[in-house]
Parts: sequence; C-alpha cells; structure tokens
Amino acid sequence: MPPGVNQLRLDPLTGRWVVVRPSRAERPGAFARPNPVVQADTTRPCPFCPGNEDGTLPALESYGTSHTWKLRVIPNLYPAFEGSDPFVVRHVGPVFTEATAGGIHEVLILSPFHDLDWSMLDDDQCALIMAAIRDRIEEHTQVPGLRYTQVIVNAGREAGASLDHPHGQLLGLSFVPRELVDEQAGFARFAGGCVLCTTINAEEHAAHRVVYADDKVLVVCPYWSGVPYEMLVLPRYHGPHLHHTPPQDIAAVGRAIRQALARLHEVIDHVSYNLVFHTAPYRANDTFHWHVHLVPKLTSSAGFEMGTGMLINIVAPELAADDLRAALRTHS
Repeated sequence: MPPGVNQLRLDPLTGRWVVVRPSRAERPGAFARPNPVVQADTTRPCPFCPGNEDGTLPALESYGTSHTWKLRVIPNLYPAFEGSDPFVVRHVGPVFTEATAGGIHEVLILSPFHDLDWSMLDDDQCALIMAAIRDRIEEHTQVPGLRYTQVIVNAGREAGASLDHPHGQLLGLSFVPRELVDEQAGFARFAGGCVLCTTINAEEHAAHRVVYADDKVLVVCPYWSGVPYEMLVLPRYHGPHLHHTPPQDIAAVGRAIRQALARLHEVIDHVSYNLVFHTAPYRANDTFHWHVHLVPKLTSSAGFEMGTGMLINIVAPELAADDLRAALRTHS
C-alpha cells in the first residue's frame, strides 16, 4: 500500500473493518504517552480560537454574524476518511480483504471560547451545536456513496483529544460500522417494540438510575452500564434519524448533555469523556431510536476486556446515578 493511502482492511475473526491511514500519524500527540497534557505544544496559538482562522482550512459552515462567529465547521487537517471513491471490496488473498475508504471528516468547533466545555454553555449555544450537527448530517446525506455519519466529541487526552479547545468531529462514511450494525440487530431482536422507548418507561418507573429528566429527554446510567458513570441520553421523541427530529427536541438533547456533563464534572473534576451519537444510517427505515452515549474515561481496558469483549464496571449504575443527582444539589 503506498504511503498515505486511505484504506479499510477486514478483520476476518470479528467482521470489523480497520482504517489504515498513515498520514494520521502526523497529528500532534498522535501516539499515547504518559502525559496528562492534551496539547504537546501549548505555546502555539490555538487554531480553533477567534483570530486564528488562518490556521485551519476554510470553514464549511460558520454560524453567527459576519464579524463574530459562534460555531464553525471545518475540514479535518488529518482526515481518517476522504475522497469520493465508492465503497468497493476486494479480496487480495485467502484472508486479506480490503475496501476503499472514501468519505468526509469534519471538525465541529463547539464555541469560540477556548476554556468552555459543553457543560458550561448556555441554552442557545447547546441548541446551536445540535442544529449544526443536524445540518451537517443533512448535507452528508446528499453526497453520493455515503451511508452513515458518525458524530463524536472527545474531551481530554485520555478520550483521544489532541487540542484543548472544545470540539467534535463528524465523519461521513461509505459503509455502516459494525457497532451500528450490532445496535440495529439489538432493536430487531427486541420483541416489545422499541428497546429504547421501553428503556425510557422502565427506567422512569424504577427511578433509581435516572440522572436527569424533562418533557423531551431522559438521561440515565443504564442498567447495563459498562464503565463507571456511563450515561445514556435518550430523546423521548421516537425516530431513527437525528436530522429528521423536530428542532425543539434536538435542542433539548443539547441541554440535557450539558446537564449530564455538569453533574459528571461536579463528581469528578476534569474527567475526560467521549460523546458518541448513534443515529440510523441514512436510508435505514427499520426500528431504531437515535441516542447519545456519554462515556467517562475513568478506567482502562486490560487483557480480560480485550480477550473477552466484556467490561468490568466497578461502580454500580444505581450508585453512580445517586452521586450524579446529589452532585447537582450540592452545586446548586
């Protein structure tokens, strides 16, 4: 494979694709080191701060006035996926299967303020983030060959962030990743209707794993939490596609994420975390309920987890939810 070529390779043992993208090694802090600092060189200007726009590629979208932006979407300088090549699988040996990895990789700069985590943003900014995510997914659906958009936020070095400035990533993919395929299978297996609508009803009835609730969203430490203080953000509106959801429901999810993160930071200050948005593939119309996973990075996976695929959670979700509810009362 020539250097810099973007390629998928199939693991025949698990059926999962691996992205091979040598140029991603050029990113600052690409390799994990025992260093709590996110940015390797903090003396350089932050490319995501206002006034440093020349340090990034031209914006794909900019929200705000002509003089003051509130949120920007820019191409990723080190894309994991790029190009318009269609998804084509090739068998190049008895256990060697590869595919093209065309797609889109964008950065969502959550706000112009360098030190404001999502947990600190006001209602309008939370709604704007969610509106921008919706707009970009809608844009991705119009690109020939793309099938799914993965939205993520990595906050903190342990969560994979390479810059301190709060930001997310949007990846338009030419294939549906295995994690989504597995979740789709879970919805299909569930005999009682929608598994997440049922979860909302069951968790509200049980009450002791609920972290936050309003008329649009429920946040819980799910019964099956795999890591300490894991949360699931569940819109009450049942729909497979984030970008087809009513604007007021999308905005409410942004506010609920802020609530969940504020409580998490009150319990464990400066904790790294991942936000993972799961919405249905563009043309999937089967039973699915879009949602957001909030996964704090408090423990590490070791040999048992790698060997079995099983997680060991050292904080029961009931106790985690108690802590998170009490944290907000203390903060208030």
